[in-house]
Amino acid sequence: MSTMTVRNLPDEVHRALRVRAAQNGRSTEAEVRDILTRIALPERRLRLGDALSELSRNCGLTNEDFEIFELLRDSTPAEPMEFE
Repeated sequence: MSTMTVRNLPDEVHRALRVRAAQNGRSTEAEVRDILTRIALPERRLRLGDALSELSRNCGLTNEDFEIFELLRDSTPAEPMEFE
């Protein structure tokens, strides 16, 4: 486990963290750890497929739009690389 020191933390922020920790029944250090963990590692991470799917829905793309790409795609088989 790593250790981190936060310098120049305003008094009102430290006080708010202490109050929040007391409300949640834990130490200030445990409260800060929980906050940092939830912010840095959210349960719902952005997934590329989900983002692309939402983007296409927002743009109004349909399956017919993608069929055009299939028609234009080069279907020539790839040639293996030669290393000599």
